[in-house]
Amino acid sequence: MRVTLKDIADEAGVSVMTVSNVINGNRGRVSESTIERVQEIVARRGYVPSASARSLAANASRMIGLLVPAADEDSLMVSPHNAAMFGLLERRLRKAGYHLLLRGVARPSEVLEAVKSWNLDGVILLGFVDADVDSFTAVGETPILALDSYSPNVVTTGVRSNDFEGGRLAAEHLISLGHRRIVFAGPAFAASGVVQQRHAGFVAAQEKAGLRWDASRDVVADTSYAAGVELGRGLVRGHPDATAVFATADILAAGLLEGLRASGASVPGDVSVVGFDDIDLSSYVTPKLTTIAQDVVAKSDEAVRLVLDEIEGSRPTEPVVLPVHLVPRESTGPAQRSR
Repeated sequence: MRVTLKDIADEAGVSVMTVSNVINGNRGRVSESTIERVQEIVARRGYVPSASARSLAANASRMIGLLVPAADEDSLMVSPHNAAMFGLLERRLRKAGYHLLLRGVARPSEVLEAVKSWNLDGVILLGFVDADVDSFTAVGETPILALDSYSPNVVTTGVRSNDFEGGRLAAEHLISLGHRRIVFAGPAFAASGVVQQRHAGFVAAQEKAGLRWDASRDVVADTSYAAGVELGRGLVRGHPDATAVFATADILAAGLLEGLRASGASVPGDVSVVGFDDIDLSSYVTPKLTTIAQDVVAKSDEAVRLVLDEIEGSRPTEPVVLPVHLVPRESTGPAQRSR
């Protein structure tokens, strides 16, 4: 049976309030002998304080919600990048004395429901399109921070990587290797500022090099391994002159490697491939993936810092934009003139 404060108080011969004060460090009016007696009983009986009781007493849950999009009838699907973010956020918040609640959200209104139902001290949004982020309104004093968002919504000011720079670096790398017929592969970017910016940087680098971008080389593909395999299998048929592909996520690029292999094309001999994220997978695939690295550790640290600062009353006014860099590996090489 769970040991309660009353159990400890009865054995120690003191009031429940005295036991509570000892456990919570409010010991100014408690004698040393009573403190020692209560602490001995707590340790011997294995008393564990109730988180919910402490939350009620402090009017704070010490819980931060990590909310991600999820359709009503679908399981919660988390990309490798988002899974890495979840792990980093949880560890960082745990060290700060907070708990992280992962929850899928089908409708924007569920953000308000989550805050009220769980008495959340703060909310971090991950993976929402900018149109949804635009619609979020303040929930009392609860901080709402959006990761990887380009929404101008001041309620959700958050943290993102320099996606334009990442697209530019990917294009410059491939151009330096002699590639001129490059495919851009990623989700439809009408609603995604992240993909828009990666595409804009990619095109800007080509224009700077005197190359005119051909929109027929924009290929829409979901951010998934399966979508990458499908794209790789059909790339030579759909784009017979392509010598390189820039995929907007490593998981998509990894599938692309497999699809190209299955189609008989070699990487990088026939087609070079660049990804984005630098998740662990990029070093596990064969060939190892050239990619644009974003600093997910710094992103999680900044997100937690901003949320905790806002809980203390300091609201950010500008998003934090983190640098990216190219990580060249085995999946890129000189363009073959025969292609």
